[in-house]
Amino acid sequence: MTGEAGLNKILKVKPPDAYPPEDGSYLRGNDYSPVAVVILLHTMYDKIPDILVQLSKVAVEAGAALAGFLQTENIGVEKIICNVVANPNIRYIVLCGVESAGHHPGQTFISFMENGVDEKRMIIGAVSQTPYLYNISPEALERFRKQVKLVNLLVEDDRKLRIDPEAVKKVINACIQEKPTLVLHFTLHDLGAYPEPPICQKITWRIERPWAHYSQEETEKMKERKEKATLRHKKEEAEREAKRRKEHEFLKLLFPKRRENNEEQ
Repeated sequence: MTGEAGLNKILKVKPPDAYPPEDGSYLRGNDYSPVAVVILLHTMYDKIPDILVQLSKVAVEAGAALAGFLQTENIGVEKIICNVVANPNIRYIVLCGVESAGHHPGQTFISFMENGVDEKRMIIGAVSQTPYLYNISPEALERFRKQVKLVNLLVEDDRKLRIDPEAVKKVINACIQEKPTLVLHFTLHDLGAYPEPPICQKITWRIERPWAHYSQEETEKMKERKEKATLRHKKEEAEREAKRRKEHEFLKLLFPKRRENNEEQ
């Protein structure tokens, strides 16, 4: 079957206009590619090492659909899921980079792929402190695990492999081949688009009982509480600012010579 991308005998579909639905620290490449690259990040986003930045660029240049960073074991994973299930062409996730000792996003991601979540949306088998996927639908979670296969480069016997741009390029190249291709210890080829429509949704932030499904009435109440909290915060900030202005005026009255000296300067 020939898809919209025109590749012979391999189904490809055009992603929806809203793809990718979630923003983040990633690069967008070929929308019809069957592979996305997830690079684990052990630093803050404003301190990403050049070697990892270059790794993301290499991945996109080699043909990846998306290549970006994963720092946290919850929201970060959720954003990846949202963006991947919005594009049925993506059938592989290449996991590489440097694991964070605090968040353990790599171990968490692998556990999710292998075990899924429990009734409270906690990733089964994850060792991180907050491996909960509260903010996306169960349908998206299930679909992600069906749609993609994991190519895990976090091997212990060759730790350099985790950040080796040549290894990432070889894996991506194998993923886009029509015939099964052996690379490292993986046999890969383009599986074609997942045979179900895209799920294009954004994260829905949950405030309390995050594993529960809320009625419209409950949702409106939570929204109202959040708005009231925001207004209260603004009011308190305005009161603090007014107090600061009064104190400043008082000091000007108390020390008029200091004011004169400041004006002369």
